[in-house]
Amino acid sequence: MELPTGGAHTRREILSQPRCWADCFQALDSQGQLRQVGKRWTPPPEWAFIGCGSSYYVALGAAATWTALTGQPAQALPASELLLFPQLVLNEKRPCQPVLISRSGHTSEVLKVAEILEAQHNIRTLAISCATHQPLEEISTLTPYVLPADEESNVMTRSFTSMLLGLQALGAEQGKREEFTEGLRRLPGQVEPLMEELSRRVQQFVETHAFADYVYLGQGPFFGIANEGMLKVKEMSCSYGQCFHTLEFRHGPKGIVGPETLVTFFLSESGYEEEREVLEEVKGLGATTMVVANHADSAARRGFPRRTQAGPSGIRTPGGVHHPRAAPGSVYRSEKGLQPRPAEQPLARRHLGRSRRVGRDGESRLT
Repeated sequence: MELPTGGAHTRREILSQPRCWADCFQALDSQGQLRQVGKRWTPPPEWAFIGCGSSYYVALGAAATWTALTGQPAQALPASELLLFPQLVLNEKRPCQPVLISRSGHTSEVLKVAEILEAQHNIRTLAISCATHQPLEEISTLTPYVLPADEESNVMTRSFTSMLLGLQALGAEQGKREEFTEGLRRLPGQVEPLMEELSRRVQQFVETHAFADYVYLGQGPFFGIANEGMLKVKEMSCSYGQCFHTLEFRHGPKGIVGPETLVTFFLSESGYEEEREVLEEVKGLGATTMVVANHADSAARRGFPRRTQAGPSGIRTPGGVHHPRAAPGSVYRSEKGLQPRPAEQPLARRHLGRSRRVGRDGESRLT
């Protein structure tokens, strides 16, 4: 399929996701990385997933599914929250197991959190990353890797879904949810046949529509995915995006809806009826809607739907919805003339890079 030349790395990485997931699962299984977590220590009953930017949105999705899979309380935190307000997070009477998330293993705030937890509070940390031989690995007690998911692009696509699926696989291991584990392993084969068709449909959709506002809506484990969708359209196309819990959109934010608004819904199965009511309401206000759902009735299909086969039963994994979430941002970038520089780093001029590191002099630098 003929695509604009801008962001070739990103498109290739988006389309490579199913194969990448299969390779990541194979690496996790063959090296016994998930089993090591249970063998190394017995964690407290509460978990805290910590990251920055896209990795924080991984944390949101991981925390929601962790509780559903294990029955253990879990929260998601941006690393900065623990740095600035540690008293609101760390509680001796209610210890938690920190999980640090970083694609590169170089994210400054995450490294500072790891140092504080390990050295100052004597709390053993678990990390997940797409790279080896990096500072986070050296600080943390144990670091499972999803090495096939590393990327050349600045923006996270397959690294996002792979780390999220890896953490979901860990939750299934901890919760002894064999049916979920089996469903995750089937996911690559279920999603791969959809990718080229999704590319064609998204490309066609972008070429025939223009929007001023982009809104992403999701509940439960899909709220983190909705946030990542909002971030992708911002950083990849420099467009204005917002994110809300689906039902919260009714309470004030729906005032922004108009003909130049694209509202993307991630419909859950457990909350389908209530969320579909919001979809109908938003369509009635004149917005264009995009729907991502595991199963959709005729009403939802009128909102540019794309059914995605989610794999595991009960708790739907968001891995398969990454393409319709990120691809519009990639294509809109080219449509708006934001072509890459020779090193294919178009985001550098927009103050963005693969990771942000704070030096000893306190200066923040892009890398």
